[in-house]
Amino acid sequence: MPLADILMAKGLVTREQIMAGVAHQKENSGRFGDALVATGVITAEKVEEILAETPEGPKSMGAAGVDPILLLQLMLKGMHTENLETTTQLALALQLPPPMIDRLLEEATKRKLVEVMGQMDTAGGGGRGEMRYALSQAGKAYANECLEINQYFGPAPVSLESWQERILAQKISNEHITREMLTEAFADLVIPERFLSRLGPAVNSGTAILIYGPAGNGKTTVAEIVGDIFKNVVYVPYCIEADGQIIKVFDPTVHQRIEKAIPEGEEASSLRRENIDKRWVPCYRPMVITGGELTLEMLDLKFNEDAKFYEAPLHIKALNGTFLIDDFGRQKVAPEDILNRWIVPLNSRVDYLNLHTGKSIQIPFDEMVIFSTNLHPNDLMDPAFQRRIAYKLETIEPPEDLFRKVFEGMAKKAGLELTDETYGQVMDVIRKNEAPLAYFQPKFIVEQVLATCKFEGTEPHFTPDNIEDALANLYIKEADGTMFGVAKGGK
Repeated sequence: MPLADILMAKGLVTREQIMAGVAHQKENSGRFGDALVATGVITAEKVEEILAETPEGPKSMGAAGVDPILLLQLMLKGMHTENLETTTQLALALQLPPPMIDRLLEEATKRKLVEVMGQMDTAGGGGRGEMRYALSQAGKAYANECLEINQYFGPAPVSLESWQERILAQKISNEHITREMLTEAFADLVIPERFLSRLGPAVNSGTAILIYGPAGNGKTTVAEIVGDIFKNVVYVPYCIEADGQIIKVFDPTVHQRIEKAIPEGEEASSLRRENIDKRWVPCYRPMVITGGELTLEMLDLKFNEDAKFYEAPLHIKALNGTFLIDDFGRQKVAPEDILNRWIVPLNSRVDYLNLHTGKSIQIPFDEMVIFSTNLHPNDLMDPAFQRRIAYKLETIEPPEDLFRKVFEGMAKKAGLELTDETYGQVMDVIRKNEAPLAYFQPKFIVEQVLATCKFEGTEPHFTPDNIEDALANLYIKEADGTMFGVAKGGK
């Protein structure tokens, strides 16, 4: 991953500044970081600081941190199952430096597991290219034996120890969230200032937060914004090796890779990638959301009986990020069972994962756990566990002045004008039925009105009829004509 991508993900440079650095490098050669320094975009000290945060690429077998035999077996499996036959192909598949692949091929050749097949023709057919390799009969037999151990093939694993160190090095509490950052993140929402003042310290703590209150007042939205507010880049391993077992960690459905800053084909010909270990994926801090589907089994390592390797559980994929348990108390498993599973991680900041061999591994537990619930905390947890959650924030129904402000903002954003008559019609129904105000109600009504106008083929506008229809979808009419309840979907 080029230095440019990391700098841009951190917000330290713009794409235009990156391309100016590329132009300077094309003209003067040298390292890309030096080119950025020369153009005045960033200081040399800052470049060195960023590079110091990145996992350094291994320069020897010993520096890889895992048994060379495991790497040899991994390479042979790739040659057997994927028909890989050159150093370049294998280096890309295993995410290891080409010199290390050459040493593995040399060792495999000495053991008569691999045969040299000669050089392959270049794409244009005008010369000789890379050396080609193929498995011998003994190599094929050995590769099959390796596949019996496990069928994992892909980027080489990093060691458990290096992962433990990396988790601690990029702790979420290392990032300082200021009031200005929080205010900017919530700029599109109408949030009481007092709530933000209490939320800020909770976010900076990097520990557990309980957000509770009536449905429809933004608990999930607040949690999602909190998870997205962090800007640092973290490095997630494709997989790790622990006690001879492979555990997959990187998940493209959970981890968001940082974007490529320099378009394909526009790199300088002399552009050298910094010595970053490609077994680690630079990502934004992860945000994992789970709800009523959460079970205790989902918090354990998942062993694939056929492939014979593990998949990390969701809360482990969320390390160095945010793990949101939404609708807490609505899971099939009892709330106290889920809470008991979290006692050790929340108290000691470590978690223990059990391997099917009977051994367990210890993982630093660094993530912000957010419990979001419509239920009262006293109905979910005893006082002893409540003490373990240092920050407890209640979302309450908005006062009418804030409610109208939210309504006006939603309407304006949708191209609608909220008149006193329209607002009065909504409030008359709410007051008549003694229903509580909620932050989600204006958005619900606006979306209903827009859908009606689209169906009728008219410009978006409020009418007494489409407001009445929206309220009929918001509340359920009882037999006596009163309305009761809230439409599903508000959180």
